Amino acid sequence: MPIKFKVKDRAELPAELATHYVERDGAWQLDVEGAVDRAKLEEFRTNNIALLKERDDLRQKYADIQPEEVQTLREEKRRLEEAQQIKAGEFEKVLETRLRTVKTDWDKRLAGVTTERDQLTARLSAIQIDQAVVAEATRRGLRPTAIPDVTARARNTFRLQNGVPQAMDTDGQTPRTGRDGITPLTVAEWIDQQVADAPHLFEANAGSGAGGSAAAAYGNGPGGTGTHTTKNPFRRETWNLTEQMKLTKTDPGLAARLKAAA
Repeated sequence: MPIKFKVKDRAELPAELATHYVERDGAWQLDVEGAVDRAKLEEFRTNNIALLKERDDLRQKYADIQPEEVQTLREEKRRLEEAQQIKAGEFEKVLETRLRTVKTDWDKRLAGVTTERDQLTARLSAIQIDQAVVAEATRRGLRPTAIPDVTARARNTFRLQNGVPQAMDTDGQTPRTGRDGITPLTVAEWIDQQVADAPHLFEANAGSGAGGSAAAAYGNGPGGTGTHTTKNPFRRETWNLTEQMKLTKTDPGLAARLKAAA
């Protein structure tokens, strides 16, 4: 006896197969992935046949009609209506209709141009932001495989304003400030945050930065603060817990780089 896909009463189920059925919509259905009730399948087929017949009927009905001829007839109808309106002294009405038609056409064209412009602007902004972020992150030791990750993070943070990437808060409107709480957050400062928050995106020696050494980054060299000793407080030979805590509080990005370089 063939296995039924759906039964109304659980008593109709063979005991050895009862565990393979589940209750759905007031009936018991065979729990098979991808299976479809025959009634629904037949309904789908019937609808498809009806739609195909409707399509064929429409093709046959309008087989002899050419789009160019329809446009010509529509234009001729419009001219005749305008001629009648002008003859009846309704010139202003004719002019208003023509202007409205022209305006509608131009509005459609303008909308298309505006959409294309916005898409190009968004693409250009993304490219410029990506270039600035990748260039700065590469100097910090960004792993090549991490480029998609860091650019995706940057696009959620930066907006291009006057040709310069500007970091924004989560609302997308309020500019984010840097460490001093006044000037805008720079790409370099943002990368420092990523070194601290996502060190897996950077090489192990990311702490050396653009200056070539952790000591230079910590002291008066490029990227340094110029206010601390040139000794790395995270190194075993120059371990200094007080300096570590101070640096972690004032410059977490630099602290992360020095710790990685230790």
